[in-house]
Amino acid sequence: MKSLTLAATFFLASSAQTPLSPGKPLDICAFDLVFSEEFDTLSVNPWMLDGKRWIAHTPWNGDFGDARFLNPGPEGPFGIEDGKLVITARKGERDRWGSGLLAAADKTGAGTGVRYGYFEASMKLPPGPGLWPAFWLISLKPTSDNRPKVEIDVIEYYGHRTNKYSIAMHVWFLRSGEGPNRSKGDRISVTPGQLTERFHTFGVEVDPEHVTYYFDRVQVARFPTPPEHQTPLHPLVNLAMGPGYPIDQTPDPSRLYVDYVRIYERNEAEQAARCAENAPGDTAVQE
Repeated sequence: MKSLTLAATFFLASSAQTPLSPGKPLDICAFDLVFSEEFDTLSVNPWMLDGKRWIAHTPWNGDFGDARFLNPGPEGPFGIEDGKLVITARKGERDRWGSGLLAAADKTGAGTGVRYGYFEASMKLPPGPGLWPAFWLISLKPTSDNRPKVEIDVIEYYGHRTNKYSIAMHVWFLRSGEGPNRSKGDRISVTPGQLTERFHTFGVEVDPEHVTYYFDRVQVARFPTPPEHQTPLHPLVNLAMGPGYPIDQTPDPSRLYVDYVRIYERNEAEQAARCAENAPGDTAVQE
């Protein structure tokens, strides 16, 4: 896990998933948009939200990977280009890599998230070995709250492997003796190189029964919702490096582009009327 231990991450076979409908598109008209970060401006503080939308480190101060996550600022890793977030990884002094992470919560439990809903990011990934961009969710609660954490990795991409990306779900027990950490995961096949050529959407819907993963709003995987999922989830997006893979051939600089991060809640009461307004297969965002 990025937040606690890299060595704990492992992948299970697809048989660990519960049944889904391969290729079924997401009916986004069934959801209300409750959080929309379009990155027209940059709203980030180093450690505490204090009125901003993001912080530049994990709330539990558990940064990870082979590049330091740097604070915002003139020499920082964050920029805005044409309404898109750019996170840049580059070498600094003594050839030490620096890069960036955004988390929509801080250590007090302040932040943005929902317990059940659909989370989505539109991203164009950087090419090159050693890069490790990700869009993921984790339990929104104060760091002093020792209830188990649920982590949902919507995408983890390893730059040396251009034909797949990884998904995962973890339950992390923070109190000793409560139980072994649990992880499920899979790898999603894509056309080699397509994730670095243009923007794609990576999404996940969490409901009381299932965690369903989407690529370009088409179902690709599903797991049972863990019983430990008791709090809202907040999003994180980052450009990390490694872990454990060589970074000597990583392009300097490397850039992750993020068009938006959005959170939706399902609205059953208005679903029928709103979906009827859209043509079959229409997945236009309902603002």
